[in-house]
Amino acid sequence: MLSYKNYKEKRSQIKEGKLSLTENVNYFLSKINEKKNLNAFNFVFTEDAVSLAQGIEAKIKKGKAGKLAGLVVAVKDVLAVKDKPNTCSSQILKEFKSIYTATAVQKLISEDAIIIGKTNCDEFAMGSSNENSAFGNVLNPVDTTRVPGGSSGGSAAAVAAKLCDVSLGTDTGGSIRQPAAFCGIYGLKPTYGRVSRYGLTAFASSFDTIGPFAFNVEDIALVLEVLSGKDALDSTSSSVEVPEYSSELVLDKKLKIGIPKEYFGEGISQDVKDEIQKIIAQLKKNNIEIVDISLPHTEYTIATYYVLTTAEASSNLARYDGAKYGYRSKGITNLHDMYKQSRSEGFGKEVKRRIMLGTYVLSAGYYDAYYRKAQKVRRLIKNDFENAFQKVDIILTPTSPFTAFKIGEKTSDPLEMYLSDIFTTSANLAGIPGINIPIGKNSEGLPVGMQLLANQFDETNLLKLSYYIQNNIL
Repeated sequence: MLSYKNYKEKRSQIKEGKLSLTENVNYFLSKINEKKNLNAFNFVFTEDAVSLAQGIEAKIKKGKAGKLAGLVVAVKDVLAVKDKPNTCSSQILKEFKSIYTATAVQKLISEDAIIIGKTNCDEFAMGSSNENSAFGNVLNPVDTTRVPGGSSGGSAAAVAAKLCDVSLGTDTGGSIRQPAAFCGIYGLKPTYGRVSRYGLTAFASSFDTIGPFAFNVEDIALVLEVLSGKDALDSTSSSVEVPEYSSELVLDKKLKIGIPKEYFGEGISQDVKDEIQKIIAQLKKNNIEIVDISLPHTEYTIATYYVLTTAEASSNLARYDGAKYGYRSKGITNLHDMYKQSRSEGFGKEVKRRIMLGTYVLSAGYYDAYYRKAQKVRRLIKNDFENAFQKVDIILTPTSPFTAFKIGEKTSDPLEMYLSDIFTTSANLAGIPGINIPIGKNSEGLPVGMQLLANQFDETNLLKLSYYIQNNIL
């Protein structure tokens, strides 16, 4: 059993000699082994984790340790860790090992966090259920007949099943927030550019973000503080000043919360709607101002998202051709067939579907009709949020229209699967931050998630309101 409820308590217990970090790491390793059926991890770094524990514990006791000393972290298998596999849960990179470490992961290591392993995910982060992995499905720890959400399903399941303290995921259209909702934990997608993408295997470069999963807002805030900031190795990373999120969690001013009517119409399950209405009622009772708002271009978000991300994916994934690294088809005698066979055999069905969609929308006769038009609609969606944030501080919505669905329930209908992301993709189109808050359970005992969205680089207010809800309403 874990004797602490957040990282601050854990560190204090280690310092006072009440908790052995080596025993703590071994506890997590035994839990990972015990819960192998969840398939949350692709790789576990047993020896590295154990050997680091002793030295970091000594540093904590001497008062010379980093900000995250002893925090046990799992990272999604699309983030590079030097000399470790970086498969993106794909056959095409099955034997590939990274030659450097992603900036986000290095920042954790530099603050004495312990990387315990790499988590399973949808192949190349393409999916909403974690059913597209070459390593097999991840199971939801709350109910193993259901999906954990995607694409960061392994990272969400690892935290929810208490196989680590915190995990890192990536969010291109909801891939942190939706699995966090399905597994009943917190998951934050930062503003685009807040966290360096260097060392993240690209899916859609103008959408991808890296963020944390945890059991509480305090740990989310602390990890985000470490992850954030300008990186010379990523030209899209922002130099906007990074606040001390972890010491600015108390809600010290009145925030105005907007409820967009477009997110509460048809298609949302009654259970999800009821749980969110309870939270809204509690916020009103606590004298927090709630106002109705409109985000008029919401209906176009899914179409816009899938046109633009598949276009970027088709370009980004062109590098996996069997020539320089990764899987190469055997017995091929000419270059064209090597490309064709390596990609046909190496990529899974969903990845191939998205590459073909992306190639189609970028092709000569269709570029204007699809790609250029989608870019214009993306701007309109961003404008909706800019207008809304002139009236309110935070926008409150469901994270997903439904709770975790059964494994296999939506695999035969890609469009139905894509609609899982209907409430999350807009934040990626607009480049704004969002967080999932686990607010309760439905009639079947499945977690229900609520999403908060804030203006660009306003993670502070997002975390303050989340912390307030965590401590005063839930």
